[in-house]
Amino acid sequence: MPAPVSEILTPALLRGLRERAAGHDRENSFAHEDLAALREAGYLTAMLPVELGGRDWGFAEAVAGQRLVAAHAPGTALAVNMHLVWLGVDRLLRARGDERLARMRGWAAEGEVLAFGVSEPGNDAVLFDSFTEARRREDGDYELTGAKIFTSLSAAWTRLGVFGKEGEGEDARLVHGFVQRQPGVEVLPNWDALGMRASASNGTKLDKALLRAEDVHSVLGVGEASDPLIFGIFASFLTLTGSVYAGVADRAVQLAAGNLTLRRSRATRESLAQDPALRWRVSEAGMSQLALDAQARQLASDLDAGADHGASWFPRLVTFRTQAGDTARELIMEALKVSGGSEFSRGTELERLYRDVLASLYHPSDAESAHRTVADWLLGPLAQA
Repeated sequence: MPAPVSEILTPALLRGLRERAAGHDRENSFAHEDLAALREAGYLTAMLPVELGGRDWGFAEAVAGQRLVAAHAPGTALAVNMHLVWLGVDRLLRARGDERLARMRGWAAEGEVLAFGVSEPGNDAVLFDSFTEARRREDGDYELTGAKIFTSLSAAWTRLGVFGKEGEGEDARLVHGFVQRQPGVEVLPNWDALGMRASASNGTKLDKALLRAEDVHSVLGVGEASDPLIFGIFASFLTLTGSVYAGVADRAVQLAAGNLTLRRSRATRESLAQDPALRWRVSEAGMSQLALDAQARQLASDLDAGADHGASWFPRLVTFRTQAGDTARELIMEALKVSGGSEFSRGTELERLYRDVLASLYHPSDAESAHRTVADWLLGPLAQA
């Protein structure tokens, strides 16, 4: 039985995350102290097997954990999310008897920090093609040249999961592996964003960056979607990223109810929590949060159980990620409406969360891609002209 989430994410640890969050947002600084606290508590290894020092967490525990971290420090949650996503991919592959990420699992057990270098400017194919060149050397190693964006955890990773394209045309292949910090891997200090500032989601420039042959875990065809790695990355990323925004939604409802209880009518001196219209707004927010809660729990349970959803798996995953962001944005707005004009001031928690939650507009799969996925499932693909 996996260890309870509360054994790792204690009230004191979570309180520290929330207390530091405003400073990181104000200073646009990476949450080094948060990462250290989470590492010391065992959060970064919790999804590993017990024999490797982990807690054997599945997605149920990881989703619950990410919701808690995000409710206290969204930028920190988004950063550490990248590390947890890789552990989730490994867990899904291992359930199929696929050990291709065993080397990565060992790195995580030794305390290394994992991140994703997948997104590229202008590449809407995401995992199915790449602008990054992967050139094979005579010794079998590769040199990668290209640009990656939104590399969350850029201030702390020790192994960056990347991929690039070797060759052109029908013979082209996508080479997936991990690079270390080295000459040829440059973190670009360009993360000065509207929100999620503590995530340090800087760009990464690869200039003949060395990808050793032993650190290559997969070589796939361009556009190949059937390999278990593809499902693993999409399933883990969409579920855990959606969970970050579910955590923001959780906090929005807490603040809406708490702030309304504190407000009083100037005329009657009664708590505004007695105002029928405002009560309706808070109850609507609560209903939306409970619906998202049920969706998150069911999706995590299905991943842990290896449920066979067939062709509906990708629609389920993109729907959760999309609706988690949509719901979180809506609930932050409701919290602002019932909390009064004081929350419009710079530096309030709701003002910060309002900016943080907007990042949900840009994660894969975005709304357009998610709707295409669901439409293709329900209606079939668009006819070719």
